[in-house]
Amino acid sequence: MIDRAVRDLAVAWQREGRAAVVVEVVRTQGSAPRERGTRMLVCEGDIVGTIGGGHLELKAIAAARAMLERSQSTPHEQHFALGPSLGQCCGGAVTMRFAPLDAAALEHWPAAAPLFHLQLHGAGHVGRAIASGLAALDVEVDWFDERDEEFPATTSLGSPWPARIRRVSVDTIEAEVRHAPPGAFFLVLTHEHALDLRIVEAILRRGDFAFCGLIGSKTKRAKFVHRLQERGVAPEAIACLVCPIGIDGIAGKEPEVIAAGVIAQLLIEHGRALRTIGSDDETTRSAAPGDRPAAAAAADDGGDGARILAAARPLQRRTD
Repeated sequence: MIDRAVRDLAVAWQREGRAAVVVEVVRTQGSAPRERGTRMLVCEGDIVGTIGGGHLELKAIAAARAMLERSQSTPHEQHFALGPSLGQCCGGAVTMRFAPLDAAALEHWPAAAPLFHLQLHGAGHVGRAIASGLAALDVEVDWFDERDEEFPATTSLGSPWPARIRRVSVDTIEAEVRHAPPGAFFLVLTHEHALDLRIVEAILRRGDFAFCGLIGSKTKRAKFVHRLQERGVAPEAIACLVCPIGIDGIAGKEPEVIAAGVIAQLLIEHGRALRTIGSDDETTRSAAPGDRPAAAAAADDGGDGARILAAARPLQRRTD
């Protein structure tokens, strides 16, 4: 379960008055299975999240449940060396904080930001496979296609779409590019090369994107480069266009195989962006009134006709 979902569940449990302990990684030394700030929820019959697995996690669960049995309300810290005594060979050390799930614990538990924001253009076979793969990751996705019937009702595994993947049917997809936050990621894989070109041009003209990927071959990229040059797009912007997409060394052209390589590439680029600009940079913005993207309008049942539909159908915007 992603970290944001763990916190959301903690809020629900606290409202219900459910007794639980929040286990938090507060310090690490050397190699450790999870980073500082990672949290796990432990109650009498359930465990949500993970602080790294293995014997370390078993010890943490036992300590949390012992705290519940004693009805202990005072937070405390415990230090664990990740060596032979735990049957682990990481070589580092972890200090964990054990605190009852209460208002104070939630107050000191900041809401996690998503890994990144992605505009996914195209709901064909590869688009569906990418969206399904991203359903398990903490990524905000605005997924666009002109054809509302192309959006599947569920992921490829049959699970409902999470709310963070917003399926949006709109006639002028390229116009939605301007609504993505600065530092957003873009994937373009629609059913028409002409539409791909319009979307890519809109992305490159923004100049503030973290990644612009276009499905296709090196030949397709060469043709797009020529057309973008003819349209006056800056050479340095064109140089940022990634096509083909995916990582080297993965064989196979099945949609799910392509999706695995593309998602891995997005995560690599995300890590590179964090190292380049720092993880503290503000990368979101609020659209001004009257300048609402279809996805944002749909999220609050905006007056332009966009609607959130209960997982069975995509969002739609009327254009009449």
